[in-house]
Amino acid sequence: MRDVVEIGLGKTAQRGYHLDDVAIVPSRRTRDVDDVSTAWQLDAYPFGIPCVGHPSDATMSPASAVRLGQLGGLGVLNVEGLWTRYEDPTKILEELAALPEEAPATRRLQEVYAEPIRPELITERVRQLREGGGTVAVRVSPQHTLALAPVILDAGVDILVIQGTIVSAEHVSTTDEPLNLKEFIADLDLPVIAGGCTDYKTALHLMRTGAAGVIVGLGGDEWSTTESVLGIRVPMATAIADAAAARRDYLDETGGRYVHLIADGDLRTSGDIAKALGCGADAVMLGEPLSLCEEAPAGGAWWHPAASHPKLPRGAFGTADQPLGSMEKLLYGPADEPDGQLNLFGGLRRAMAKCGYRDLKEFQKVGLVLDR
Repeated sequence: MRDVVEIGLGKTAQRGYHLDDVAIVPSRRTRDVDDVSTAWQLDAYPFGIPCVGHPSDATMSPASAVRLGQLGGLGVLNVEGLWTRYEDPTKILEELAALPEEAPATRRLQEVYAEPIRPELITERVRQLREGGGTVAVRVSPQHTLALAPVILDAGVDILVIQGTIVSAEHVSTTDEPLNLKEFIADLDLPVIAGGCTDYKTALHLMRTGAAGVIVGLGGDEWSTTESVLGIRVPMATAIADAAAARRDYLDETGGRYVHLIADGDLRTSGDIAKALGCGADAVMLGEPLSLCEEAPAGGAWWHPAASHPKLPRGAFGTADQPLGSMEKLLYGPADEPDGQLNLFGGLRRAMAKCGYRDLKEFQKVGLVLDR
């Protein structure tokens, strides 16, 4: 039974838990780390690690998305970002990375994202991703899906990510034609990842649209301002566990159709990744952690896609002093600091081995404890 707290007469609130509130409990068995597999597969596409690149221009360019794919993850390019608005946004990204702390960064983001999206550049960026030889995935917002989908599909992507701050299976509008996810996905012959969502009901409804994957969370981190702007905060451990319960019920409902959960938010270290998977996620979406690698196109700067919203930006602009190392070092090590920011998936493998699990599906059964 969910813990419900009365916060005043006539109003109750459910208690939720963040990843920092839970810890993994080892079992009676341990396993050799070399016998552990972090392989993950979405539809027909296999990956060596359960890592999806957050589609922010700070982290994902055509080159860095290809590099992540070469290292076993899934890079996702934002087709509403700078790479589809400018022939070469490199100088803009360098300018953003060099902004002083006191500069009006949000205003500058709004200015550079005011440039219209160019359909021919979507085709060109997908071509560059295809030439990289890996799985081609792009992100589009729900608001622009119907308008941009013909260009994206004609360009030939493998996986389509429909991602907003909060995505529902039933959007109501009296002014615009809303996106009917179920009808839209049914007409496609490629897997779709949709999200983010924050609770059991929404996760279940998104699964019923036919999505191959559901994003859980709002990408919350220290730079997110969704709570201060909208009053919305997601306790990720609870959100993932609720979505995992929805997946289990949907599995029974459909007689075996499995929908993958991708955790997005509250993820900074290898321990956070391990706890997210232990709560029931199949993979994680990494944003700020990947902004710290040498291949990051914005040179250590980080911002959420919603940070450039022309009317209601949500997300601060952050910069790192210097990269922590190459993308390969961030993902696979070796680490020369003990804070969990390097060798992210080597840390995950070690956690799985310490708890005696050989693959990610088994690791979802790991015991958890509340220790704060």
